[in-house]
Amino acid sequence: MNTNKSMTEGPLTSKILWYAIPLALTAILQQLFNAADVAIIGQFVGTEAMAAVGANSSLISLFVNLFVGISLGTNVVIAQAIGQENNSTVRKAVHTSIYIAIFGGLFMLVLGELCAPKVLSMMSVPENVFPLALKYLRIYLLGMPVIFLYNFEAAIYRARGNTKTPLAALTLSGIVNVLLNLFCVVILHMSVEGVAIATAIANLVSSSILFILLTKSEDIIQISFSDLKIDWSILKRILQIGLPSGIQSAVFSVANVIVQSAINSLGSIIIAASSAAFNLEIFAYYVMNSFGQACTTFVGQNYGAGKLDRCKKTFVRSVLLAILFTFSSILGILFFGKDLLAFFNSDPQVIEFGYHRLMIIFFAYIFSIWQEMGSGYLRGFGLSMWPAVIALVGICTTRILWVLLVFPKSPTFSTIMLIYPISLGIVGLATMIAVFILNPAKKKKN
Repeated sequence: MNTNKSMTEGPLTSKILWYAIPLALTAILQQLFNAADVAIIGQFVGTEAMAAVGANSSLISLFVNLFVGISLGTNVVIAQAIGQENNSTVRKAVHTSIYIAIFGGLFMLVLGELCAPKVLSMMSVPENVFPLALKYLRIYLLGMPVIFLYNFEAAIYRARGNTKTPLAALTLSGIVNVLLNLFCVVILHMSVEGVAIATAIANLVSSSILFILLTKSEDIIQISFSDLKIDWSILKRILQIGLPSGIQSAVFSVANVIVQSAINSLGSIIIAASSAAFNLEIFAYYVMNSFGQACTTFVGQNYGAGKLDRCKKTFVRSVLLAILFTFSSILGILFFGKDLLAFFNSDPQVIEFGYHRLMIIFFAYIFSIWQEMGSGYLRGFGLSMWPAVIALVGICTTRILWVLLVFPKSPTFSTIMLIYPISLGIVGLATMIAVFILNPAKKKKN
């Protein structure tokens, strides 16, 4: 099957759907790594240990999302080159991306280990939780190189139109993660260090599988050790597209770290409740985000092939599919919400506060859909700067001001949660305005 032609020709709706579903499942499985950590710790160790893992979630997202965003540059550059049938650029981008992943992962490992104690202190992690949170973070950071490698490898496959292979690799590593979690915590009676070790090993498994498959591939995305070098012009293009996307992702994480510091000040029950809810709400987010990434890849290939009308159709179909599948997943999570929260921790207060968070966050997703689809559409044309700037102003600035000015006057869980629909509403509206003003398909056509 010619994957290039599959994106630039034929019916769009079904193709976007079958691209996005494995992508969503892959992200959900990746999140299950952390969900398994939280659930097993919550059931077999206790609330403080669960809070220690949960207190790290936004900080880990900050480290990871910067380079996951940069990997979108890999996706766009390769997708556009495939659309242009420029195999030389594809090969250069593949090998350059592997270098970015390895050295980027090592950089974040060293930076994270140096900054971990100070950052956790700045996040107001309670004293009874701090030692466990630091131990978990230090071990988790050791897996950064393989986490980054997996995400760039997955971006290579997705640019080619293949979302099933990364899903298969992650499924196997997810099984390894859960089994190792249970072995370390239940059998060896380890605490947070056990789940951190299990997660690091599982990430090593998934990245190794994809690397081996890429070296044995007979496709244009094959990795050859003799060709493993950085092409500086390709690196520049990847960073021009990917770095703003990475900054955008990091901005969300920075803002969430600040919000998490406010949540941490409310005590271990609130931390545990917020952590449990986050591990449910993120599933619906990944469903939505998968259509945004599909929009980026389909627009990238069709833009490379000069099919600009098909780019606009991709945007419309992606929005409609995102609305349908995101709200279907939200309804399912809310219907079983309290039972699912009890799976993480059976404390009635944890369940009550966790469900309260779910209700507010899911309302905010009404605006997130427009932000995700609009950003994905613009990235497909290589226009990553505008979504990043909008996120910086609308997300980071708004949430920082809210935590500094509003939250101290009413330091409650409800107060801090309200910033999500407010900030996402601002960003969603601004992103759609940018889409219509920039109108990249029309301008490129002219």
